[in-house]
Amino acid sequence: MKRLFFILIVLVGFGAADVAKAQEVNTELYTKDHVPNRKPIPYAHVREADVLWAKKIWRVIDLREKMNLPMYYPTTKMDDRYNLIDLLIYGIQYEGLTAYSATTDDEFQVPLTLDQVMREMGAVSDTQMIQNVETGLYEEKVIKGEISSTEIKQFMLKEIWFFDRKYSRMDVRIVGLCPIREFVQGDSQESEVRVSQTFWIYFPEVRNLLARHEVFNPRNDAQRRTFDDIFIKRYFGSYIYKEANVYNNRRIEDYTAGMEAMMESERIKQSIFEKEHDMWEF
Repeated sequence: MKRLFFILIVLVGFGAADVAKAQEVNTELYTKDHVPNRKPIPYAHVREADVLWAKKIWRVIDLREKMNLPMYYPTTKMDDRYNLIDLLIYGIQYEGLTAYSATTDDEFQVPLTLDQVMREMGAVSDTQMIQNVETGLYEEKVIKGEISSTEIKQFMLKEIWFFDRKYSRMDVRIVGLCPIREFVQGDSQESEVRVSQTFWIYFPEVRNLLARHEVFNPRNDAQRRTFDDIFIKRYFGSYIYKEANVYNNRRIEDYTAGMEAMMESERIKQSIFEKEHDMWEF
């Protein structure tokens, strides 16, 4: 009897092992351990006495540009890859990442709850009249809102450019990220496209999350960058939206438009380059 019981336990154990083995399907050549365990490279320490010049800059990353497509795709999780907005939402939901209100500008003063973030992303519950299949009558039913990551077409960066006397170079620190939502509001007859800032993320807080998730590399699947690499190494295209100024940090579009706004953006970019050049002594 004991022998029969022992054989039964062994057979059940082998069966459970086979089921677990069948469930663990690895579509890669090897188990990826490098990227999931990565940590962001820390910034070099900056002393106040070494900063000879600094300027706050806001720039916009348009995800529809070819260079920025790795931040927009995949629109759904694929091969353990997220797009940037889905990764931020994942961090807020499961890793304690703090989102801040965009209505208080970009000073990271008012934290948002998960429900408030969902509301800003358009995931608002709606009551609709749904026909009951059995009775044929229309009944009120609450439809839970869902996030549409494809509505995030742009990201705004807040950054500080500064000249470090210790290293004799111009350097930059990204302060925050803000997804910009572009959506259609209203019915089919009276609809309009609206653009709104959703929430701000403090960049130093999110770097650990960004460093653990890879981004598609069209040239080599075995050598993919991470989101942290993209931002730190400046692998993105963008344009300057505004610079710190005495007029309540007004935007470029507040005092110019069209081609002149593009030229003003390039002028600010060029002035930063020339500032670094002028700081050198020959």
